[in-house]
Amino acid sequence: MMKPILPKTHFELFGLPERFSLDRSALELAFRKVQGAVHPDRFAAASDGERRVAMQLATNANEALRTLRDPASRAGYLCELHGAEIGLQSNTAMPQSFLVSQMQWRERLEESAGQGGAAALERLRADIAAERDGLLERLADALDNQRDFTAAAGLVRQLAFYDRLGSEIDAAEDRILGH
Repeated sequence: MMKPILPKTHFELFGLPERFSLDRSALELAFRKVQGAVHPDRFAAASDGERRVAMQLATNANEALRTLRDPASRAGYLCELHGAEIGLQSNTAMPQSFLVSQMQWRERLEESAGQGGAAALERLRADIAAERDGLLERLADALDNQRDFTAAAGLVRQLAFYDRLGSEIDAAEDRILGH
């Protein structure tokens, strides 16, 4: 019977360093290697138990890839691995300056969607992307260099705001363009 691979973390599953900054191509290559080893098709002639284990391992590999591929998910996962709960729904504490900027971004979204049109939404999207990129750099520093998982958890909550705002921009653009 096949012995299940039981890595402690998604990083361990793929043989990657436990870091926020990771090489995307190395992640994809590691996934293909793991997936090739545990893909259920390789166990078509195996016992029912071995096929179930292979299916579970393939499912775990897919989940690990989804988590590590997305920067927000990867950061949240790292924080939680180190005991820093993200608490997106329960922890709404944010620095005052960030709360003020949230209000300003929302006002700008309303103005852009209302009278600015698609071009204004594109400018807003570009500005949000630049803010998000800066936040990702700060997150990488907090996680990889400072190893300050509590501070990183706060940054992950901020990142979630930018991601939601990006989705709202997409929805506003769809309304304007009639999609």
